[in-house]
Amino acid sequence: MKTTFTRFLAGLLAAGGLAILILAARPAAAAEPIRVLLVTGGHDYETNQFLQVFRDNREITFTHVTHPQVHAWLGAEKAREWDVLVLYDMWQDISEAARKDFVARLQEGKGLVVTHHAIANYQKWPEYERIIGAKYYLEATTRDGVPKARSQYKHDVKFRVQVLAQDHPVTRGLGDFEIHDETYNLFDVAPGVTPLLGTKEPTSGPVLSWAKTYAAARVVYIQLGHDHFAYENPGYRRLLANAIRWTARRE
Repeated sequence: MKTTFTRFLAGLLAAGGLAILILAARPAAAAEPIRVLLVTGGHDYETNQFLQVFRDNREITFTHVTHPQVHAWLGAEKAREWDVLVLYDMWQDISEAARKDFVARLQEGKGLVVTHHAIANYQKWPEYERIIGAKYYLEATTRDGVPKARSQYKHDVKFRVQVLAQDHPVTRGLGDFEIHDETYNLFDVAPGVTPLLGTKEPTSGPVLSWAKTYAAARVVYIQLGHDHFAYENPGYRRLLANAIRWTARRE
């Protein structure tokens, strides 16, 4: 005996119609995109190629600001518009008010991803070193009676990147990879950080990326990222996307 539904389909077919029954669950609401404040200024870079890395990341929306307009975005009002601060700048001037705003945002739990030459920011602000977990020396100096040579860099080096923390969310999906990039050396890394990536390349410091916390904030530093050779590298892109997600607490 035909069911009512079978008779219904038979009737449609007899009339020359075609019935297609689609049973689909309503998709879950997508998570809101991570709102990134991308900071540049004070150092040349391949603008379009670099910004394309962020355009291609479908997990984020981003606002690109350059110095000297950046520090206004650290204030409480403008900070409502972003979740993670990504630094790709090389800047020295920072007012006392901007310093307080910077620290206040981290105390609120905003994420911070520091990339490449931004390690050399704010040389005369000691708290920045404590925030990022490193000190890059733009000139030779003496600290606590210990001579410190000027930090070094070298362009166009092809080297192997090693994953040091296999189980960390920032390195998820990453294996060791090769990259064509700029290397940094003779900079200090704080002992309390969690090393994520390393290298045996002699022109580079042994640790290329690390994670840490500062106040309520998650912080990641990534040495990689000089030009399009790095921007187009799948390992670099995965690392940066993971770092943004982890510091935003979306892992």
